[in-house]
Amino acid sequence: MSIRPLLLPEPPGEVDRAPEIFAGGVAAVRRAVVIGNGCAGAENQCLGLVRALGLADRLTLYRIIRPTGGINKWLHFLPISLHKMVDQVLRHILSNTTFTTLFQGKLSAPYPVSNVQSLGLSSVLEADSKRIVTMVRDTFEKEGLAIVVACGRDTIPYASSVRCLAPDNVFAIQIQHPRYRLDRFDLVVTPRHDYYALTAKGQQEVPWLFRRWITPREPPGPNVVLTSGALHQADSAALRIAATNWHDELAPLPKPLVVVNIGGPTRNCNYGVDLAKQLVSSLHNVSETCGSVRISFSRRTPQNVSDLILREFSTHPKFYIWGGEEPNPHLGHLAWADAFIITADSISMLSEACSTGKPVYVVGTEHCRWKFSDFHNTLQKRGAVRPFTGSEDMSDSWSYPPLNDAIDVAARVREVLAQRGWTVG
Repeated sequence: MSIRPLLLPEPPGEVDRAPEIFAGGVAAVRRAVVIGNGCAGAENQCLGLVRALGLADRLTLYRIIRPTGGINKWLHFLPISLHKMVDQVLRHILSNTTFTTLFQGKLSAPYPVSNVQSLGLSSVLEADSKRIVTMVRDTFEKEGLAIVVACGRDTIPYASSVRCLAPDNVFAIQIQHPRYRLDRFDLVVTPRHDYYALTAKGQQEVPWLFRRWITPREPPGPNVVLTSGALHQADSAALRIAATNWHDELAPLPKPLVVVNIGGPTRNCNYGVDLAKQLVSSLHNVSETCGSVRISFSRRTPQNVSDLILREFSTHPKFYIWGGEEPNPHLGHLAWADAFIITADSISMLSEACSTGKPVYVVGTEHCRWKFSDFHNTLQKRGAVRPFTGSEDMSDSWSYPPLNDAIDVAARVREVLAQRGWTVG
């Protein structure tokens, strides 16, 4: 009896091959999708993590913009989707009526999306969950897996929707605690002080009715990464470039060069012109030990505060006040400063300064409460900051281990990706 030969199937052709990203059995994450809310502080946190992951040159930025003008400034408490719905209804009802300007302001494009040249990109796209998912899926074969990084309250539903619709194509990271349903994200990155109200001291200080609104209600789970402060883009590579770019302007200045960054009052760190007067007095006291002083304001700085500072120091020979013109010297200041004086309200500015390992003095901590106070206490225990009293010798130098939150978080992201069989390539 003859044996019939066994016919094996033909090897699969090009169409059936696994995508190149799975070569070697490991899936490679080769790009980043950032979902921003138009706030520089929030978007810088996303971009800082993307830089730490080595994906800064392979990112797409989508931005969520709330409607503006007229009554819209009073509707920011609404969820973003409901706010847009209300805005569209009002536009339809009030179109071509005498009440349009009162309720809506000028009826320009409802959701303008500006460019972000200051962030190193030429333009951004309007955020849309389905559009992001379609883009990620359609380019999966060529571009590979994507990390989605979002920050801010308005970005939460977008990032969670993208992860829900394309779980096999994306790794979703939400920066700043979303307050609920942490399981909708692969990782949540948030400062330790967000959990302050769960501590024994926090339980005593924070009113019971406020706890659910200002803090998570459960301890951090396995997909939560805790940081000391805010993530940012001021890493060593960025500061080296800034040092070169600003060399001609900042290097010749008399030493020590002291940089003063002034923010603005917040809900948990509220102050007024009294703090500005205190700062003015202290700066006059230390000016003898300063070689040169450069002052800059943030977008949140009240007009009466900036006006007071300008009146006092605009003609002082040692002082220079940045007026908001381009280019922004912020990175140059971080690179060349010998010491910093920063108002206590800005977690982001303090985090950036503390990443340099240089002396950082804080003014106004007595006006802060709850988790802001916890943040300042953490920095003081690390030896990263000292209170600014006006009696300092600004030529004194001291150091501490720099904050490296973005690097630490990036390492954790790579670790979790490796557990899934993914890598950043």
